[in-house]
Amino acid sequence: MDPSDQKPLEEKDTVTGEESAPVTEPSPVTEPSEGGPEALAEAPSSEETKPADGREWYVIHSYSGYENKVKKNLEQRIETMGMQNKIFRVVVPTEEEVEIRDGQRRSSRRRVFPGYILVEMIMDDESWYVVRNTPGVTGFVGVGSRPTPLSKEEVDKILRRMEAEQPRLKVSFRVGETVRIIEGPFTDFMAVVDELYPERGKVRLLVSFFGRETPVEMDFMQVERI
Repeated sequence: MDPSDQKPLEEKDTVTGEESAPVTEPSPVTEPSEGGPEALAEAPSSEETKPADGREWYVIHSYSGYENKVKKNLEQRIETMGMQNKIFRVVVPTEEEVEIRDGQRRSSRRRVFPGYILVEMIMDDESWYVVRNTPGVTGFVGVGSRPTPLSKEEVDKILRRMEAEQPRLKVSFRVGETVRIIEGPFTDFMAVVDELYPERGKVRLLVSFFGRETPVEMDFMQVERI
């Protein structure tokens, strides 16, 4: 029997905890240029890379902002229902993000795919039921009604992104914005953002100097918004 064909029991899913989850659809993936979990799951994984025991990675929907709560709920169900031999890992994809604000570096963990969670499992009727009926889970990602596993290559890409040593730099400046220089020979000068180089943590500014605009390249840490 195909796991995706089995109908879940009729019950109202609610997220356990102090707050109830709003009954809304998950937020869209914030980085469509790289492809979200739904795009990854549209192409079935190759049988050549499928592990001998049948375990594969699947993507589930959850309420955006409740990913960690749903992860905890599912892990508790796995333990209490003795499903450790069929459901192995539950992962909320995140990456380290550094934001420069007021000359200070602020680090945090950012959700890569808001509203989505990865689950490594052996798909059958029993494991499908445990995952699908976890409070806060709204469904599996797949083609039509069939849960579709991710390819090994796409899973490896996501996990490597989570473990990257170089944090993602959040750019808070905009081209054309006026900023204040807070460090270096132009301290306290006002300048206009001309170009951003987030991969290097640099910004090119146009500084008004002796009646003319002079391009100057500086580190994000050397300027602040006004």
